[in-house]
Amino acid sequence: MGNGATMDAALAKKVSGFQRDEITGFILYGKLSKVIKDANNAKVLADMAQAEKQHYEFWKSLSGRDEAPYRGLVFFYYWCARILGLTFALKLMEKGEKAAIDGYRAVSHLVPEAERIGRDEEEHEDSLMALIDEERLAYMGSIVLGLNDALVELTGTLAGLTFALRNGPLVAISGIITGIAAAFSMAASDYLASKADEDPRAGKSALYTGVAYLVTVVLLVLPYLVLPRSGSWIFISLAITLAIAVAIIAAFNFYLAVAKDLNFKRRFGEMAGISMGVSAFSFGVGLIVRAVFGIDV
Repeated sequence: MGNGATMDAALAKKVSGFQRDEITGFILYGKLSKVIKDANNAKVLADMAQAEKQHYEFWKSLSGRDEAPYRGLVFFYYWCARILGLTFALKLMEKGEKAAIDGYRAVSHLVPEAERIGRDEEEHEDSLMALIDEERLAYMGSIVLGLNDALVELTGTLAGLTFALRNGPLVAISGIITGIAAAFSMAASDYLASKADEDPRAGKSALYTGVAYLVTVVLLVLPYLVLPRSGSWIFISLAITLAIAVAIIAAFNFYLAVAKDLNFKRRFGEMAGISMGVSAFSFGVGLIVRAVFGIDV
């Protein structure tokens, strides 16, 4: 189909959608290229923006009119990149673009150029994505270390203390003390291990580990601080804490699965199983300690 050819309503609607997708990508990548500090990443984004612009111009040559971008998506992915990281936002967006590439193939019998554009876009964006270097992904191992250890250790500790003490503020204080001490211990261990391997980023690695641990501690202890201190509320606090732990595991593994192309279900099941298993074991330990030592707070 060349310029000036008449399109039926169905094809015109699809071409309009393709244009909006491409101009959305052009604006998003352009905005991000101007605020990303890393020069390499900024250039990659600028190249991606130009590729989207070229594709938009092709579809415009068929439709003969301009189309507006999806401004809501520009806003969402822009702030997603600023808050959660460039790689995560772009790969999340890329998953949505798979449907667009399938759409190109669906109209390729009417617009032969469409399949080539879809293939070129897929290959070009994959090669560009491989060039992006983001600091937070380089320290993902340290974040995993802090997060996983905090979830496993603290959910078990809080579960055991809940059954042994049955007093919200006491459980919270004990959890906070344990958590802070463990966070510094974990960060120090990570630093020494990295130093032993002569890793020049040992300090930052330890910082990521410690911060991930402390943030997890605060979130897990919070229910014991805001809900009533005794009675059945103590068990409601524990239930909410466990729910928060599962939510943290789900959110983190979703982030990791998108950013590093990993299997979400397998990683989530493994991490959640370990954390909840330790908590269940600690339930029993708490009951035994309470019975054996006759603790009644």
